[in-house]
Amino acid sequence: MTIPLHRVIASELRQRIRAGAIAVGAALPSEARLCEEFSASRGPVRQALSALREEGLIGGGQGKRAVVLDAVPAQPFESFLSFTRRAEITGHEPGQRLQEIALRRPEPTVAAVLGVDPDDVVVQLVRLRLLDGRPAMLERMTYVEAVGRPLLDADLDAGSIYALLLDRGVDLHSARHTFDAVAADALDARLLDVPEGAPLLRERRLTTDSSGTPIEWSDDRYRPDVATVTVTNTRNSRSAAL
Repeated sequence: MTIPLHRVIASELRQRIRAGAIAVGAALPSEARLCEEFSASRGPVRQALSALREEGLIGGGQGKRAVVLDAVPAQPFESFLSFTRRAEITGHEPGQRLQEIALRRPEPTVAAVLGVDPDDVVVQLVRLRLLDGRPAMLERMTYVEAVGRPLLDADLDAGSIYALLLDRGVDLHSARHTFDAVAADALDARLLDVPEGAPLLRERRLTTDSSGTPIEWSDDRYRPDVATVTVTNTRNSRSAAL
């Protein structure tokens, strides 16, 4: 499959920014120079720069040279269900290593969140996620039994669980995300290759079906050097006047 030229250009520029070849605060090459380097017209170059702006990596535009704002791309909020999709959007190679999966009774707090009885069984798994072969995030996921049981026989090292569940017809309708910072516990430290007690970005996610019934609870912990979150608010002029 041929990769569109604008994606090739965006990926190369991300790599240079991430590696420090273009430092934060430095200007990117001009559009004319990028066109020459990649044998491209201005259209693909501008598409690539637009993608980097949306990720928060660069600023500038409207005749001004693009300047590097950050070395870590921010994932679009709508992609926060799928780590694999986020990795692809930001030019990384995703990977995963399943650590464990089992049927077990949930802890009382998890049972309450999912609306199940503490004596019911749920499917729980721990999976390490990789970016370009390096530890990036540790997933602790709990599914109601009806949704999670097929995962017991699936190859969870093959890719996105989210995509697998969609292919099986699971109604993943909406999710509520809560972000905070936590200290790495012993398991986090060992698998994410950070010191115990190191700060991690935590995402807790409750996923529901179209009727509002909870089907998944996840506690995901990211190395802070590989993940950022950007939320953009736009003021509605009508509501501001009320």
